[in-house]
Order: sequence, then C-alpha cells, then structure tokens
Amino acid sequence: MNKIKYGLKNVYFAVATIANDNTATYGTPVAFPGAVSISLDPEGEAEPFYADNVQYWIGNGNNGYSGDLEMAKIIDAFKTDILGYIEDSHGVIIEDANAETVHFALMFQFEGDQKATRHVLYNCTATRAGTEGETKGESIEPGTETVTITATSIYNSALGTDIVKAELTDGVYDTGYNAWFTTVYQPAAAVTT
Repeated sequence: MNKIKYGLKNVYFAVATIANDNTATYGTPVAFPGAVSISLDPEGEAEPFYADNVQYWIGNGNNGYSGDLEMAKIIDAFKTDILGYIEDSHGVIIEDANAETVHFALMFQFEGDQKATRHVLYNCTATRAGTEGETKGESIEPGTETVTITATSIYNSALGTDIVKAELTDGVYDTGYNAWFTTVYQPAAAVTT
C-alpha cells in the first residue's frame, strides 16, 4: 500500500462516442506527452436534511470533477481530435470557431512509494488553452499550456450505475494494469457480499 503519491506521467486520451443511453465507446488511446500537473476538484455538495431537530440524512451529490491539466505543450492530435481544430492539406492547424469539443476519456498515472497507480476519467470535455509566451532572457524557462477539464459521469451497464473515475494499483489486476493505456478500462460486475 502506497503512503505517498508523486510523479504524474503517462497521460493519454481516447475519443468517446456517447450513446443515447449515456453509455460510451472509446477509440484507441493516444499518448499525450509532457505532463506537468493535474489538479481536479470534486464537484457536488453534501445536502443535509433536518428532522427531529437533528441532521437526519445527508445526500451527497457527485457531479464529477473539474480543474486543470497542465502540459508542456498541447499536442496537435489533442487539438484536432478533442478541441475540433482543423488540419489543412499543408499540415497547418486551424482553430474552428464553430467546433464543438469532443467527449473523451483521460488516463494518467501517479508514481507511489511502492507501486504506481493508474487512473481513468470516463467522460471528459476540455476548454481551449490560452496563448502566452515570453522573450528569452539569460536562461531559457520553458512555458506550459493548460486546458480546463470537466469530468462527468457515464453509465456503465456491467455495474448498472453511473461512473466517473476508476483507478488501479500495480499488482492488483495485472491484465487490466498492463492494458491500461492501450484500451479504456471497462469495469466488470461488482463484487457481491
């Protein structure tokens, strides 16, 4: 069991096709090199219900996550596959003002003091990255680019519920762990007790 986590790496994305029943199928994951940081905050609030002069019940809303993914550079494949940019016949990447962002799964890994843990967010959308840069001074300081990620739920028929995220630590389920970045992990039926 890990006591700490560190070292974001192995960021991948896979285009999601969302069906009318809110299930998803996924394309082949694409490597997204240059991971700097990810910071996702949970969305949703605890809603207490009072009765008998006490907090009688608490409903917890899970509206997924939102936050920032900072990369060394947003790669062209992410721009065209997810953000709807157009690549013309000369290889020029053009921002389409009318493009709708595409849903995708986001996969990544954190190192740990004992074993690495792999994560997948099943239903993400992203904003465009801003444009900024600085002149070179006495030393070169690399700039980064950041997209804001919103991760919401998707229905999973094997579990019979809406899911947002999954994670797996090395040594728990080797087949799934080894294939984590080649295909988007689909949950199996839940363990019954």
